[in-house]
Amino acid sequence: MILHNRTFNTMAKTLRLFLLPVLLMCTFVAAQAQNVSWTNEVKDLGDGNYRIVLTAQIPDRFHMYDMGPYDAMGPNATIIKATPVSGARIVGAPQAITAPHRYYDDIYEMEIGTYEGTAQFAQDVQLTAPEAEVTVYLEWMICDDTSCLPLSDDEITVKISGTPSAEAVAAAETEAQASTTDETVATTDAATATVDAPKDAAGSGSLWSLIIEAIIWGFAMLLTPCVFPMVPMTVSFFMKGSGSPARGRFNAFMYGVFIVLLYTLPIAAIILITRFVGGDAVTADIFNWLATHWLPNLIFFLVFMIFAASFFGAFEITLPSWMVNKSDSKADNKSLGGIFFLALTLVLVSFSCTGPIVGSVLIKSTSGGEFWSPIITMFAFSVAFALPFTIFAFFPSMLKNLPKSGGWLNSVKVVLGFIEVALGLKFLSVADQTYHWGILDREIYLAIWIVVFTLMGLYLLGKIKFAHDSDMPYLGVGRLLLAIITLSFVVYLIPGMWGAPLKGLSGYLPPLTSQDYVVTQGGGGTGTAAATDQILTVDGKTPRHSDFLHLPHNLQGFFDLKEAEAYAAKVNKPIFIDFTGHGCVNCREMEARVWSDPQVLSILRNDYVILALYADDKTVLPEDEWVTTESGKVLKSLGKINSHYALTTYGVNAQPYYVLQGRDGKILVEPRGYDLDVNNFVNYLKSGLEAFKNQQ
Repeated sequence: MILHNRTFNTMAKTLRLFLLPVLLMCTFVAAQAQNVSWTNEVKDLGDGNYRIVLTAQIPDRFHMYDMGPYDAMGPNATIIKATPVSGARIVGAPQAITAPHRYYDDIYEMEIGTYEGTAQFAQDVQLTAPEAEVTVYLEWMICDDTSCLPLSDDEITVKISGTPSAEAVAAAETEAQASTTDETVATTDAATATVDAPKDAAGSGSLWSLIIEAIIWGFAMLLTPCVFPMVPMTVSFFMKGSGSPARGRFNAFMYGVFIVLLYTLPIAAIILITRFVGGDAVTADIFNWLATHWLPNLIFFLVFMIFAASFFGAFEITLPSWMVNKSDSKADNKSLGGIFFLALTLVLVSFSCTGPIVGSVLIKSTSGGEFWSPIITMFAFSVAFALPFTIFAFFPSMLKNLPKSGGWLNSVKVVLGFIEVALGLKFLSVADQTYHWGILDREIYLAIWIVVFTLMGLYLLGKIKFAHDSDMPYLGVGRLLLAIITLSFVVYLIPGMWGAPLKGLSGYLPPLTSQDYVVTQGGGGTGTAAATDQILTVDGKTPRHSDFLHLPHNLQGFFDLKEAEAYAAKVNKPIFIDFTGHGCVNCREMEARVWSDPQVLSILRNDYVILALYADDKTVLPEDEWVTTESGKVLKSLGKINSHYALTTYGVNAQPYYVLQGRDGKILVEPRGYDLDVNNFVNYLKSGLEAFKNQQ
């Protein structure tokens, strides 16, 4: 069958790559324009009492839910939390001024309240100083009759000037004295817990895997229709237009150097500038935002889908002709400047093929690595990409062995399109796991992959034909081998629909705990129901956050440090602290390839209290658990608080990172990171147990 769309052909005349970021940003702005806008005013109630009035302007057709509260099966209630920064005390809870429209909802099977148009809320405060400042955290969701926008949040700062009340001043002084005492005790405890804590970084093994992956992609780009035809043209340009073969080789070498610089220097400059201006914390925040926030992940997902459509032949994505022509016009001379612009022309022309791969390499390298990981991986990619040009320039006779350009290049492009669809799902999956949307569970993810790679196998066999494909009178051996590999991969994926671990893909798939149905060794059951009895806290309660966070392999443990420490003291066991993340590829690989070992599982299940601290979870904690950093920034989400704890206590911002903690918060042995050697991990756990016995 032929996949063709005339509408997309028309789009090809107008769509250009430089418009893509603008279009995506416009989409985001349009979505924001449809969302709620908040304003605030302050009313003087007398005697040092003031009221902050918050007004929500809800767009037409949409409704916003009231403040609830609702249980887990209900809608997302509007949340308002006020926190005094200085000069004020919070009086009572926030209240709704506007009465919601209440009705019984058949979908939620409960009575709910909603607002349309405008809604007002109030929070009373007392001034303890003439100048006060209060931050108000807002969280809400709006829906129309058919769908809902993603859960939104914002934080506004309200400044109040007035005369404080004597009663409020006296109460504030009393609270300040008590707070000083508590902070002194807490600081002493923290200092005790972190004495002699190792400060080495995690993830060294993962960096090498990123470098190898970047090199493979760099070489693979040579076979794309954007790059392959330029190899003989470029080599011929250097050998014939440089006066001598030696000069031609030098120019070709510099050509490769400029390609590497054009790919590496921009990302290096951005990272180093943010690091210089804001330090490690700002760079880490940027990386964390890129890797885990829903907005960049959805944008990357959409970019991958758009590039995949382009690879399938729906339309062509190119940079604006004036940009390429201007660069090309300056490449006519044989000076170093001309060679630089020739390299720039190659980078610009080939971007429609290399762009999504470059983006994938960069984003993956920001997840759980050091600040320089993207620089190193991009350097590895660009060296592999530029190397063929230099090699063929040094040995031009090798050009005779290259296949001629032809329809096979379009086939490579289509195959890349299928791979783009599969890889792009990872970004949507990260957002889904981090925000607990539940729209891309493991079996849905696998179902899409099975369909995508089945279609890819049929395409390689010639059963599917796209608009720009050449006629294929017979099936070549190469295509047959690729089809066999692809369809074998599909067969490998199918058992995953019933819970097979698929260890080789553990870093790319959603966790097994997100799968609804898993066939167990005992004959059947769901993934969570087959677990052992749920562990309980020392006061007999279910561990905090266990309703949406889970451990692999039916292991039982905790997701809150205090609960884990209390339980460990009760049962007299050390704590295995796992700094992990929903979007951490290497964490999933460790769990699938190392934790799954029977000896490792036995030690973890029987000899340790397991504590998993997610560094990218977006769940907002109660106000009394928020953490204020030294710079005055208030951390409210579970992930940010856990990440801050890892950075301030152990000096790392990488996942996975494993810490074995004994009594009184003492570190038993040197923490470790990503390492797929099972024996090393077993020895690590055993050495921790030995050190724990020596503490007695």
